[in-house]
Amino acid sequence: MLLVVDVGNTNITLGVFEKEELLTTFRLTTKMARTSDEYGITICNMIERNGLKVEDIDGIVIASVVPNVMHSFNNAIVKYFGKTPLIVGPGVKTGIKVATENPRQIGADRIVDAVAAYSIYKGPVIVIDFGTATTYDLVSGEGSFVSGITAPGIRTAAEALWEKAAKLPEIEICKPKSILARETISSMQAGLVYGQIGQTEYIVNQMKKECGYENVKTVATGGLGKLIAQETDVIDIYDSMLTLHGLRIIYNKNME
Repeated sequence: MLLVVDVGNTNITLGVFEKEELLTTFRLTTKMARTSDEYGITICNMIERNGLKVEDIDGIVIASVVPNVMHSFNNAIVKYFGKTPLIVGPGVKTGIKVATENPRQIGADRIVDAVAAYSIYKGPVIVIDFGTATTYDLVSGEGSFVSGITAPGIRTAAEALWEKAAKLPEIEICKPKSILARETISSMQAGLVYGQIGQTEYIVNQMKKECGYENVKTVATGGLGKLIAQETDVIDIYDSMLTLHGLRIIYNKNME
């Protein structure tokens, strides 16, 4: 079995694969400081609570955009699983070419999403990840990562509102009944959700216009991506497990 790990700014998402079948997923918060033992024991417990055996894990792959946690996390994997993980980064085979001005500046999570979208849905494809940041990445029909746009994530924008404005409360992020809000909470929900829909539609349409590619698909992932995908025609596919499948694909390419 393969353990895949996506270390994001908000959460660490883990999944266990048996070949191409995703058996289970679970999450840890990223911002909480943990020792290698805390990581190791927690991950082992979660695997076993899901009816799997730690000793059956024979491969591990990690993509991280949070360097500060990697020392403890990597040590936990080595200590509790007895294996050296494959860490997505320079020198790792991905199957796509990064054709931007500085390829090393592209986050591992974006590369992983691009690999998954291109491998599963083919190109040209726009990949949107609704996470801490909302990212829009373009992969050509030949499998080149050619461009990327970065915007604040929905939750990040929401937190900025209630942290910076004393009278604005912390709210649930959901679509209100109408954009014509009549009180504070639905007013904030309308601005956040409809604002994200508008941003998504404009950016995707402009990317399609400027890239000149024909028949560009748009694939979305990320926690709040489903909410947006349901409200716009510019997103063709929503795949909540896109990143985990990308990690599996990259691991298999490097084991060939």
